[in-house]
Amino acid sequence: MELKEQFEKAVADSKNLSEKPGNDTLLKLYSLYKQATEGDVTADPPSNPFDFVAKAKYNAWSGLKGKSNDEAMNDYIALVNKLRSN
Repeated sequence: MELKEQFEKAVADSKNLSEKPGNDTLLKLYSLYKQATEGDVTADPPSNPFDFVAKAKYNAWSGLKGKSNDEAMNDYIALVNKLRSN
């Protein structure tokens, strides 16, 4: 199976996990997904200092700067597979 197909399957599988992952894991899934599909973050950081969710998402994604799309896809697939086996 091609990497893109494996990634798309992992995205679908992530929506059907037996239990909801914790916030740290959700942020990791989010940032890996964004890095895999869009590459490095290009948007400005959130301007509202009290929007903690947006700030956490931005920081998680920007922390992956320089990681290739393929690396991010592989990491996302591995994380979803780990969550499914728990």
